[in-house]
Amino acid sequence: METKKLTEKNIEKIATLFPNVITEMKNENGKLKKGVNFELLKQELSEDVIEGEECYDFTWVGKKAAIVEGNTPIRKTLRPCIEESKNWENTENLYIEGDNLEVLKLLQESYLNSIKMIYIDPPYNTGNDFIYRDNFKIDKYEYEDQIGLYDEDDNIMFKNTDTNGRFHSDWCSMMYPRLKLAQNLLSEDGVIFISIDDNEVDNLKKICNEVFGDQNIIAQCTRIAKRTSNKGTYFKPTKDYVLVYARNLSSISWKFGVETEIDVNEYKYSDENGRYKKNGASLYQPSLDSRPNQRYWIECPDGSLIIPPGTVFPTELKDGALVRPKSNQDKIWRWSVSSYLQKKDRLMFTPASSTCPLIDSNGNPSKWNIYDKVYLTDKEGETLLPEDVIYDYVNSQGTKELIELGINFSFAKPTGLISYLIDLCRYDNEITILDFFSGSATTAQAVMQLNANDRGNRKFIMVQIPEPCDDKSEAYEAGYKTICDIGKERIRRAGEKIKSEIEENNKKIKDSEEPKKVPDIGFRVLKVDSTNMKDVYYSANEYTQEKIADLVSNIKEDRTDFDLLYGVMLDWGLPLSLKHEIKEIDGATVHIVDECSLVVCFEENVSENVIREIAKLQPIRVVFRDSCFEGSPEKINVEEIFKLLAPNTTIKVI
Repeated sequence: METKKLTEKNIEKIATLFPNVITEMKNENGKLKKGVNFELLKQELSEDVIEGEECYDFTWVGKKAAIVEGNTPIRKTLRPCIEESKNWENTENLYIEGDNLEVLKLLQESYLNSIKMIYIDPPYNTGNDFIYRDNFKIDKYEYEDQIGLYDEDDNIMFKNTDTNGRFHSDWCSMMYPRLKLAQNLLSEDGVIFISIDDNEVDNLKKICNEVFGDQNIIAQCTRIAKRTSNKGTYFKPTKDYVLVYARNLSSISWKFGVETEIDVNEYKYSDENGRYKKNGASLYQPSLDSRPNQRYWIECPDGSLIIPPGTVFPTELKDGALVRPKSNQDKIWRWSVSSYLQKKDRLMFTPASSTCPLIDSNGNPSKWNIYDKVYLTDKEGETLLPEDVIYDYVNSQGTKELIELGINFSFAKPTGLISYLIDLCRYDNEITILDFFSGSATTAQAVMQLNANDRGNRKFIMVQIPEPCDDKSEAYEAGYKTICDIGKERIRRAGEKIKSEIEENNKKIKDSEEPKKVPDIGFRVLKVDSTNMKDVYYSANEYTQEKIADLVSNIKEDRTDFDLLYGVMLDWGLPLSLKHEIKEIDGATVHIVDECSLVVCFEENVSENVIREIAKLQPIRVVFRDSCFEGSPEKINVEEIFKLLAPNTTIKVI
């Protein structure tokens, strides 16, 4: 009926390390529960604890309440909305409507340590109210009391401007528990990218250092966000940032970078080592300072010896013989002499121009110039480290992309930025990407387009609160009442655009070429709602005959089979993207998830034949509702049937 209590899990983790600090304390109902003796824990973590000892700490008013709220369980579920979905039974993509704090709590079991990449574009806190109304936000008077805004005579102590704490405290309290929950979802080698601007980048970095550990920061990238006119208070604003953190940097085995694009036609030469091209730079580069082991004679095809310009004093005239420079006026090769002797077969000698600076053993201009060969096999799969400045994906591209889909909406990130960030991580193309501030669903479009380009099977999970559109906006006038309406319609239109482009291109390919498949362009819509189960409001002695009659079923009357199925999947910690098919068995509707990982039937008075047919499927888990059986004998009969036909199946009745 509710999500797991993360506080209890955290206490268990501490107990495995320091069992002596675990104690008992009374809860609000006077019952005993496990707790932590924090004074003893401090003693375990320090040789010499002194009360009031100063330490480095990042805090704000409301932080403790934010931590508690992040760990507090909720009685919510996710209800399927098939009519707003696309290709429900076969898609592996999810679009979830609701407050992302609640959604992240609901996903803790199903996606624990399984998300490879998260991208979020949270509110930048530019002075407008953000719409997340969390329970841990303290009111104005409590805040003023905690920070000492007034003196004993109720005189105000300082002016409360946007630069003061409460403006930032609300934002920090909103972000902190969400990032804590998101960290649980990341795999050991998972990475999170967060877009942010100057208003909160410093606070966000401190929060991330605390949540992910400052040893796991990968980069703080600057992104050129816009090309502005002469606007701004002091400087023209053109940038924002992308913070990059790993769940566990030591677990990342790949190298960040983008694979270099190769034009095979450039490699027009070949030898016994394969196809190659001439390096664009000569082996001699005049910008290099002199080094003793990089000035030597090289023998040319005609037997002559050449050397970079400079002083040639008495030396051994032999291939590879060193000529030690006297000053930086004596130039050198790019390679050391040892590298030259190892790789001399990779050199190309070309006729030199009349202005060639290289000289021969007689002090005359050389007839030859030297380049090294660049082999195709050396460049295939090569990646270059990315720069920490991102130039190519300005915000206007995001707006243009939406206009091309017939949707008038501003402030969207460009899909190129998300694709670039996905490409930086050298994962395979089967990963799941989570965006829990999904906005207009830029991330979803980027994932589908990448899959179309490289035949990948990446999945997306979009999470967005149904924030109302401004009733004066073009989007509202076009019929989009919430940001979720825009996001879902964007995925539909972008998917159809990708499909039509692939089908059109497939008509033009040659018979020998393999046609491209249309990627997964569907999505399942799920919405946050209260639990499927009725709440228990009364103690035993308060029940009357009428109230007992109301409790014949503990499931709310408005809940469908689909509601119950996905509630069960959440409760059992199964991914919500698993394949789902519906089968009729002897007139009863049976839901089969992931080829019998889970089989459920919620029909009234299920026959014994249906039970036997389900058991023959050998499901890992099977779920019935209480009303499937007339009474206890029928339930016992079910257990006996499964013991006989599917003894390894776990049975559950709700």
